[in-house]
Amino acid sequence: MNTKLIQLLLPLIFLTTIGVHSHGNESIVEFASIDVKNNYNSKIEAFTDDVKTSTPNTDVAFKRMAREYGIPTRLVKDFSAAKNGYYIIAGVYGDPANANKFAKKLRLNQLNPSIITHPVSKLNYVSLAQHENWKEAINSCSTAMNGKYLSEVWIMNVQGSISPQVTNTSVIDSKKLKENTRNTSKEFIRAAKENKIAGRIVPGFKGLKNGYYIVAGVYGDVQNVKSFQNKLSKISLSSKVATHPESGLNYVYIKESKDWEEAINACMSNLNGTYKDKLWIMNVFDPNKVKASGDLHILERDKKTVSEPFNKIDSKNYNPFIPSKKLKNGSSVFTNDKLLQKADLYFGKMWYAEAAELYEQVLELDPNNQSFKIIEKAGDSHYYNTNMERAYYWYDKLYTNYQNEMSAENIFKYANSSKGTGKYARAKRLMRLYDREMKKGNSRALEDLSRATPNEIVLDNILNTEETINIANLAVNTKYSDFSPMFYNDDEMVFSSAMDSSFFNTRRYKWNNQPYLDLYVAKINKESQEVKDAIKFSKKVNTKYHEASVTFSPDNQTMYFTRNNYGKKLKRDKNGNNNLKIYMSKKIDGEWTEGKELPFNSDAFSTGHPALSPDGKQLYFVSDMPGSIGMTDIFVVDVLSDGQFSEPRNLGPEINTERKEMFPFINEKKLYFSSDGHVGLGGLDIYEVAYDEEVGFLEVRNAGQPINSKKDDFSYIVDEETQKGFFASNRRGGKGDDDIYSFQRLLPEEANENAIAGVVTDLVTGEVMPEALVMLLDENNIKLKEVVTGEDGNFVFEDLESTTKYILKTVKGDYFEDEQTVDTKDNELVQTDVSLKKLKELIAIEDGIKKLKIDMIFFDFDRFYIRKDAANELHKLVEVMNEYKTMVIKIEAHTDSRGKRAYNKYLSDKRAKSTRDYLISQGISPDRIQSAIGYGEERLLNECDGTIRCTSAKHQLNRRSEFIIVKM
Repeated sequence: MNTKLIQLLLPLIFLTTIGVHSHGNESIVEFASIDVKNNYNSKIEAFTDDVKTSTPNTDVAFKRMAREYGIPTRLVKDFSAAKNGYYIIAGVYGDPANANKFAKKLRLNQLNPSIITHPVSKLNYVSLAQHENWKEAINSCSTAMNGKYLSEVWIMNVQGSISPQVTNTSVIDSKKLKENTRNTSKEFIRAAKENKIAGRIVPGFKGLKNGYYIVAGVYGDVQNVKSFQNKLSKISLSSKVATHPESGLNYVYIKESKDWEEAINACMSNLNGTYKDKLWIMNVFDPNKVKASGDLHILERDKKTVSEPFNKIDSKNYNPFIPSKKLKNGSSVFTNDKLLQKADLYFGKMWYAEAAELYEQVLELDPNNQSFKIIEKAGDSHYYNTNMERAYYWYDKLYTNYQNEMSAENIFKYANSSKGTGKYARAKRLMRLYDREMKKGNSRALEDLSRATPNEIVLDNILNTEETINIANLAVNTKYSDFSPMFYNDDEMVFSSAMDSSFFNTRRYKWNNQPYLDLYVAKINKESQEVKDAIKFSKKVNTKYHEASVTFSPDNQTMYFTRNNYGKKLKRDKNGNNNLKIYMSKKIDGEWTEGKELPFNSDAFSTGHPALSPDGKQLYFVSDMPGSIGMTDIFVVDVLSDGQFSEPRNLGPEINTERKEMFPFINEKKLYFSSDGHVGLGGLDIYEVAYDEEVGFLEVRNAGQPINSKKDDFSYIVDEETQKGFFASNRRGGKGDDDIYSFQRLLPEEANENAIAGVVTDLVTGEVMPEALVMLLDENNIKLKEVVTGEDGNFVFEDLESTTKYILKTVKGDYFEDEQTVDTKDNELVQTDVSLKKLKELIAIEDGIKKLKIDMIFFDFDRFYIRKDAANELHKLVEVMNEYKTMVIKIEAHTDSRGKRAYNKYLSDKRAKSTRDYLISQGISPDRIQSAIGYGEERLLNECDGTIRCTSAKHQLNRRSEFIIVKM
């Protein structure tokens, strides 16, 4: 996106769907000269009844009426697997098994779906019905298939087909799904997790075929492997060993299978009761070893479950416009250039719904002329309307064709649309590119970015946890945008909506062809959380332009709300943009006064989304004013006793990011807001941050699923005492663009978010450590859980006790064993990273003498027993000597100068012998310890020889044991 366009968008990103799909990129433009007049009493039946086939005229009428009803459409030519007509599409799947599952689910709702497979793209279209007449198709959609299907649908208009064959497939041979593919691997991981069996997918393992291997142990030392196999043979279990070509680790597996169900059943039965220790399943999957192979890009595209254009159809099936071509009646046809000019004009005016449709036409009419700018604007048009499926499609194509030319902003939108369509793995890799601020011309490939980031761990935790919350779509929602709920009085709610009560003269906003926003008020049933009977709020507050995002004082006598900046007409800044402002209205004699703007507003920037603190003394709001950290930030002002306001203060980088923070709401305990800059699931996510009077705002926390989704989730309000509230979302299954949902959090006292997570890395290089064994022990060193780190070095232990002390023990090949004590908190994730040090790094040369440089072995005063901290250090020495089988050492023990010299000599010798005995007790052969001699106070390390006063700490430095390497 060029600089001019960024400057155009930045001040205009407040009223979510003040243009309503784009919850963050808003501009208000006066369109009085081109207001659309629609007669809402005119129904579809007013059109002629004899329309049976598609013609240019009927196509226009069909698209116009579908747009009126908010129904997406797509024209497809030469679809040989389907008859000409209008198909109501509920879903599109790359995997036929998924299409079949979805169809079965629909049949349970008394629907009769059919599956149509495109002959070229192989995508499977699940159709709810097929109509020859477009009016019937629109009627079916608008009545939700007579109330049987309430989720989102779209209409596919098939033209030019010559082979009317629709496959009513309902059963897929399960045997075909047994072959190890990317999809079956996913099914395996899901099933393993449900049965509490550890499972890992290994992308390639030389020497092993694709399949499922039941692993009993992983070892770095071959001797340990042999010992373990002997143990297995004693209980009549035969085993095999596979050595990983890169890590060198030896995997001892007892059984292999091509069928993951068979492998899981074997683990659940403990191999028919013959093996009682822990087992896990390794799924070896090399996509090059399966028939339907393909690279990451193609495989991910094949798994789409959303609407796609038929870009894979042969371009000969299209009839691109020729500039000089005329219709038979002499009327000119739009050239592709003219379509593009019109699309650019709409884009410049921020009429993104209109622009998106025209860019789609331009790109489909001339598949061979798809420039960077056209594809980028096609993606951006859909992105600003939060049509993430179509935005992802075009950003994906942009990446495929113009990877080296993509800016960091392109990458961010590509990542966000990936999350918005549920492609979280790809989104994580893309965010690594964005985090590194990829500049134009950077050719780094996604696949090279293998190291996980802390943000990815947070995202994984969000995805893997879901609270028990009841969510319901409100009856008050319309087919338009409804959002920004706010509590009012004891049993009412005020909210923003694009619903309209005028049937004959509805002014429409060109961003998304919807009526302008007004404030409405409705009654709340506190028991059911249902909201009904909405009526327009005060006429003194609502105007012919947008009003939204309201907040009330504690006594409900003062309100603040967001509106376009206008007097007698809209006011514009130097760039021609109409910004947003916060207005205040007072309730006098039961009536609201006309709104007055607040003193910190400006014609040069926007302010909006006001939110009062519970005591009414602070007003939070959103702005892109000078001093903002990102595109929009949350600010706060003090509401002074004389009716004035303090200077605005930015809430700072802990809350505000370089992206958008919006829709604040604050109560006695927490601040809630929406953002696309913090780690989230896609689009705007809802976040919460607790407040401490002494410290201020604490750590920002994602509200998690199901409050957040891969779409935009925002304008969250809650009663902390009852844990009931409302929020808005444009997620799938709603009635309109944005819907308001009620929620109630169930049994919060039983929620357990206690977890310990981290990344295992090499201490020196910082590289992540895959296949490290991390064990969780209690305070008594009893093992509770263990996990093998993945390729990204991550580990996580969940469902732990709060405020409890645990021990993390990490083991990996030729590295020192690491042990840490970790205290869990109260329903929080504790991040504990582990750095491992290689054994050979303990061998050093000092003054020409080769020594083992472990931390010094200290002894208590006048004692020679091995302390716990000394035992931990000596264990490192044991590890090194086990690694270097021929190593021979000698032990030298020393004391401080306190006490008699002869006694010190005796004491140090006892300490040397005690150290030797401990090493022997740990399995070190006596002939590998050449000598163990005590030198008393003969070799002091400092000046503490008894002639001067020294601290206890200085004396302790002299009480030590050292290890000299005699032979390697």
